[in-house]
Amino acid sequence: MGEIIAIINQKGGVGKTTTAVNLASALAIENKKVLIIDMDPQANATTGFGIEKGVLENTIYSVLSEDKTLSDVIMHTDIKNLDLVPSNIHLSGAEIELSKVIGPYKILKESTKGFEHVYDYILIDVPPSLGLLTINSLVAADSVIIPIQAEFYALEGMADLIEAIELVEKRLESPSPIKGILLTLYDSRTRLGREVYKNVKEYFGETENIFKTTIPRNVRLAEAPSHGMPCIIYDEESIGTMAYKKLAREIINMDDSDES
Repeated sequence: MGEIIAIINQKGGVGKTTTAVNLASALAIENKKVLIIDMDPQANATTGFGIEKGVLENTIYSVLSEDKTLSDVIMHTDIKNLDLVPSNIHLSGAEIELSKVIGPYKILKESTKGFEHVYDYILIDVPPSLGLLTINSLVAADSVIIPIQAEFYALEGMADLIEAIELVEKRLESPSPIKGILLTLYDSRTRLGREVYKNVKEYFGETENIFKTTIPRNVRLAEAPSHGMPCIIYDEESIGTMAYKKLAREIINMDDSDES
């Protein structure tokens, strides 16, 4: 039985899409069957796999508007075991259209039914907002990963995000527990990095899972999207690639221990 994971933070620039693309790739390389759903109108996860978003006719927008099924829009990537549901700018109009639909919060959840038997992991790259696209993602998800950048304002807006997750659980009866907090652009050698790590632990407490793996600031991670490929393909020996491979193994081990 596969798991649907929303990668979410309404704050931009925290490494959300970088995490979605590279974690999905690392899980696939670990022989897990993976689907990544690009729910962001900016479509950075789509272009991150070298796909020209402007020419696409069938995207996640087609699914949310109920013109196509999820099966109709799934694309194979160049990475074995890894498929993609792409996005493009058309998705930006979905919030207005969804607001006119009865039960607009559950369309993605309904669309993904049955796919948990096809894929080990379905990762949703969630837009940096708390609108209908994000709520659809939360309702569809079994859990969430929250990337947090190691910067001075790291926890800014976190209360709003946690409140949104809790409201979805309470009002829509769809719990999305935090699978893990992921520290990105992290450098343990700097005082700021260490202080942010400490603050994150204090904020979430010992009960929440903060991943042991941290993602370093890495030029190769930043360069890879411009070449239309995950860093794991662009430079398999980079420290960014090594970090996401380590994160993938940590998640797999976590899930294996939960099942045992």
